[in-house]
Amino acid sequence: MQTEDMQAPEATRLTFTGDASRSLLIVDDDGPFRMRLARAMERRGFNVVAVDSVALGVEVAQESAPVFAVVDLRLADGSGLDVVAALRDARPEARIVMLTGYGNIATAVAAVKAGAVDYLPKPADADQIEAALLMDGRSLPAPPENPMSADRVRWEHIQRVFEQCDRNVSETARRLKMHRRTLQRILNKHAPRG
Repeated sequence: MQTEDMQAPEATRLTFTGDASRSLLIVDDDGPFRMRLARAMERRGFNVVAVDSVALGVEVAQESAPVFAVVDLRLADGSGLDVVAALRDARPEARIVMLTGYGNIATAVAAVKAGAVDYLPKPADADQIEAALLMDGRSLPAPPENPMSADRVRWEHIQRVFEQCDRNVSETARRLKMHRRTLQRILNKHAPRG
């Protein structure tokens, strides 16, 4: 038997119940993250619907047009930018925050051009997400308490490209324009702290 505090929002619920002015759509295919974020945002007073695909995100956007949304950029069935576009069509003033584990300038620009008000790299916590959703737009949000170090950002980028090249060291080195041995030394080290 689950306690009320442990129950996750129902993933298949596609309509908002309760306060429409705090309606929040969460679209993320990482199930545990999606449910933790949904619970945290409900505790902050949001009326949450959490789904795991572009198709369901677009469906909720078209049928319920939430005031707020948190959308992962890369989903199993496509791009979160499609959900952003559907949200913008349904409710132009919606406050949308884009999340991704693959942060770079090009995707940040694409997210903002599509209509997101902010772009946060994963793992983003509920406080950061709430601040981004509720900021007035006239000022920048406060800097994160513990941002990733430059060494960690570099390491994350190299790991992402390595995975995208199917863990092929030679191809990764070519794309990153670095010597293969240098790349191998970096890949053999543990992730930098912070």
